[in-house]
Amino acid sequence: MHYFSKIFKVQHTSRIFFFHLSNLTYIFLSLCITMSANGYTINNIQSSPPTSPRNRQNCRRRLRRRGSFAMLHRRNFLLLVSVVYFTGLISCVGPLFSLLQYSGLATGAVYRSHEIFQKLWTDIEADNSSSIQLSSVWIYKRKLKEQRPCSFGTTASTKDSPGANLYLIVDANGGLNQQRSSICNAVVIAALLNATLLIPRLEFHNVWRDSSEFGEIYDEDHFMSTLKDYIEVVKELPTELMERYDSNISNIQNLRVQAWAPPRYYLEEVYPVLFKQRVVRISPFANRLSMHLPSHLQFLRCLSNYESLKFSLAISELAKKLVKRMTERSSNSGGKYISVHLRFEEDMVAFSCCIYDGGQVEKSEMDVVREKGWGKKFKQKYRVIAPGLNRKNGKCPMTPVEVGMMLRGMGFAKDTPIYLASGKIYQADRYLAPLRKMFPLLQTKETLATKDELAPFEGYSSRLAAVDYLVCLFSEVFVTTQGGNFPHFLIGHRRYLFNGHAKTIKPDKIKLVTLLQNTSTSWIDFKDQMGSMLAESDRKGIMVPRVKKSTRKGSMYSNPLPECRCLWESKRSTNRSNSYLMVDH
Repeated sequence: MHYFSKIFKVQHTSRIFFFHLSNLTYIFLSLCITMSANGYTINNIQSSPPTSPRNRQNCRRRLRRRGSFAMLHRRNFLLLVSVVYFTGLISCVGPLFSLLQYSGLATGAVYRSHEIFQKLWTDIEADNSSSIQLSSVWIYKRKLKEQRPCSFGTTASTKDSPGANLYLIVDANGGLNQQRSSICNAVVIAALLNATLLIPRLEFHNVWRDSSEFGEIYDEDHFMSTLKDYIEVVKELPTELMERYDSNISNIQNLRVQAWAPPRYYLEEVYPVLFKQRVVRISPFANRLSMHLPSHLQFLRCLSNYESLKFSLAISELAKKLVKRMTERSSNSGGKYISVHLRFEEDMVAFSCCIYDGGQVEKSEMDVVREKGWGKKFKQKYRVIAPGLNRKNGKCPMTPVEVGMMLRGMGFAKDTPIYLASGKIYQADRYLAPLRKMFPLLQTKETLATKDELAPFEGYSSRLAAVDYLVCLFSEVFVTTQGGNFPHFLIGHRRYLFNGHAKTIKPDKIKLVTLLQNTSTSWIDFKDQMGSMLAESDRKGIMVPRVKKSTRKGSMYSNPLPECRCLWESKRSTNRSNSYLMVDH
């Protein structure tokens, strides 16, 4: 799966700035001229010929009658025009200033990590003074508060019509985990509308380029059986219904649903169409249901994600082999290992628009990748690319050497076993060399599995991502380096498995890039900062963020407790293993 971080965009370039500035100046001068024509001047004095004594006496009478109110009115008007002018000026300067504030000298804006590594390598290599044991990394424990008792009954049907007569079809788009959230939402909507769910269809995307069907990634029979008490799931539509649409699902009316739609929207907008036509198709379906739902619907979402969506036999079997091999290679650490989700693939580097240390060759290569993958997107009018600002704000993908220095700085010894979950690393030989130097026991799925074992997965990015997902899931420490759906879902799964603790290192990349640009940084100072960063990851690993809006940060996918507490307790009370993740057939 590929996830692309947002790049910094500034819609107002210097040309727009000066255009608006000239317009504002023109308006300001026009108002001043108009005021002068009506007796309003900057100095509050009319520029007119001298008047006769009689006229001057009449003028004084008129001024006395108008009193101070007229003077105040003119001054307020002038003040208002000035405020409007300068407010407009500031609004134009703001975006331009945001762009101009980046410079090559800005703290954290320049990539110098490899230079810092070369400078500190002697100290890194000689440092074994504070090696941390994998079994004692995590100190904080999550304490669950008293909650009201759980009831594990089935959810109530929303409609009285028989679900067997109504059918819901969804096209799950995106990468592996975005599709996963769509599938969970489809289960909720099917229950809400009392409809039968057709096994979700996985949409082919030209970025991920994975043509896998549902049954090639997930266990269809397990999915259907675990949901049978809540909704009916079928693999095919009835023949008579397919004949009505010439045996082509694409002929079925496709409903466009608003993003993050609440349940009421589906009852009011989708159900009438479904009831009339018996079948509806919703495509695309990513992010088409609100994160916050009533508890009985949220339970279904939890059930789908943590129980029903079990990976297929082929994926699970390979993942089990890799976990076993990682465990065997981790005998010096009690079978425990670190997993790192590294997003330094070629397309990720290109999309981020960040600059590393490859010079003109790197720039030319990235221009070609961007042109091939996204056409003219990065050459659109008014699009401004600011690599230094991206890096300074922690938006750039971490390089392998940065990951290695961070982990060694946190106290992980040279012989710590590490599993690297990633696609094809950009210029892998050059960029991976320092990481292998710091951690010789580094492994990937390519080094752990044989060519024959990987052959059925070649060309299927979602299946390969699923293998990485499972190997990372059962590591003692998980390191996320760039965000995206993969770590988002994995962190939630780890919280679900490890009693509410994510056991995840989330680097403070803004702090990290600042440290890795300072060529005078000592290894001792760097270690102090990394130790604090590890402690902060430990503390935040048990925290549930308080988020009011429906955002991914506060969803049950990354924070299953307390929303999925009842499902979690039912698993613990029956002493069942997490077989839905590592299947034993």
